[in-house]
Amino acid sequence: MKKYALALALVVSCFTVYPQDDKKNYDEAITLIEVWLDAQKDFEDIPGISASIVEDQILLWSAGVGLANPETQKPFTGATLCSICSISKLFTSVAIMKLYDAGKLRLDDRLSDLLPYFDLKQQFPESGPITVRTLLTHSSGLPREAGYPYWTGPDFPFPSTEEIDTKLSEQESLYPASTYFQYSNLALTLLGEIVTKVSGVPYETYIQQQILEPLQLSETRPEMPESLYGSDLAIGYSAVGRDGEREKVAFFQANGITPAAGFSSNVTDLGKFASWQFRLREGSSAEILKPSTLKYMQSVHWTNPNWKTTWGLGFRVYKGPNGSTWAGHGGSCPGYRSSFEMDLKNKRAYSVMINSSGTDPMKYVMGMYAILSKMSEKDTPEKPGAQASSKDLSQYVGYYNPKPWSSEEYIGTWNGDLVVLSLPADKPAEAMTKFRHIEGDTFRRVREDGELGETLTFERNATGTITRYIQHGNYTLKINR
Repeated sequence: MKKYALALALVVSCFTVYPQDDKKNYDEAITLIEVWLDAQKDFEDIPGISASIVEDQILLWSAGVGLANPETQKPFTGATLCSICSISKLFTSVAIMKLYDAGKLRLDDRLSDLLPYFDLKQQFPESGPITVRTLLTHSSGLPREAGYPYWTGPDFPFPSTEEIDTKLSEQESLYPASTYFQYSNLALTLLGEIVTKVSGVPYETYIQQQILEPLQLSETRPEMPESLYGSDLAIGYSAVGRDGEREKVAFFQANGITPAAGFSSNVTDLGKFASWQFRLREGSSAEILKPSTLKYMQSVHWTNPNWKTTWGLGFRVYKGPNGSTWAGHGGSCPGYRSSFEMDLKNKRAYSVMINSSGTDPMKYVMGMYAILSKMSEKDTPEKPGAQASSKDLSQYVGYYNPKPWSSEEYIGTWNGDLVVLSLPADKPAEAMTKFRHIEGDTFRRVREDGELGETLTFERNATGTITRYIQHGNYTLKINR
């Protein structure tokens, strides 16, 4: 067992505010989300995970599981800071569009006009211009990175702005502008330089004064706070090696790449960032940006020739699992993975941060979304005798051991029924099975069509404590965790 897996799982809810009528449903769904995240943390050998869910102006839930610093057993909470890496690009994009709103630049302004020292070689004479718009949509044809090996460990030598600019003349375009989507940290880095040039103040100062302070994002910074490393700022770990171990990743600063990848934050602050966007989209007056400007950013401005990649102005914009438009961004830096995704129509946002590489934060976003979606699903018309019971179901709640057939099961409550959640699960909503109380300690599975299926019967010891259940003639023991 890895050293960071020795500590008991810790789930810390920062605060929970939601309509009282929905409290039971939210509580049960959030309990399953917490159970699922805690299990995934162990089964995937992840040091720590934090997550938050926002509904419009309400933070429904924010929590963490695992450890921010395994060496000191520092718990991971909803307030734990992480590198948010490429989510930084959203703040840079907002800064650019604030200057656009102020009439200080245009989306079709040429990069070479805004930054006269830009001398990267354009190897396609037929290319159209590289503009602010093409930089925001990753369609500029620029290389992915500046001319330095800053993603290379163990030291991650991120260059300064001056060093980046000095190497531009040694680089060349990959494609003609406005031809293909080519994700580019260099493009967003140059947008950060445009913010400095056009605003007349350093990039970090502009971000702090014009965006972070007005939105009261006190835990979001255009840097990694080294003084907090290992305490409030989680230590990052590598992907898992063949030996099953994760290695501690060295502390880094993104330096000149900060506009593309240098910010730190926590899931609670990203929830505030989402609430601002939902509020602005519904408003009629400017708050940092004009409402129309944010909506414009979150419209599709680039579609790749294969129709599989769609992008707005800074935001990834795509069709979500419920068919509505989603916007957000992911992040991947040495030792950290993150995801920030917003369902624009339903005004719900999900944030996830993980202090290890080789993980998939989007899986957790979609898992949380799916569990909450099942909460609001209506069963097919109930069949006779298929009414939920008023019986106290708490005595059945807990973990069960189905080995060797699967790893673990959690039984919880769900709208008057029991739900069995198989763990681990990449798609937790699909791993949920409902059971309805019949009599005594006997339940029956609720089929998708509302009919009742096979029985599941719990058994007790001499003191009346639940010890196991029987299904299909076989036993599964209840276990302590």
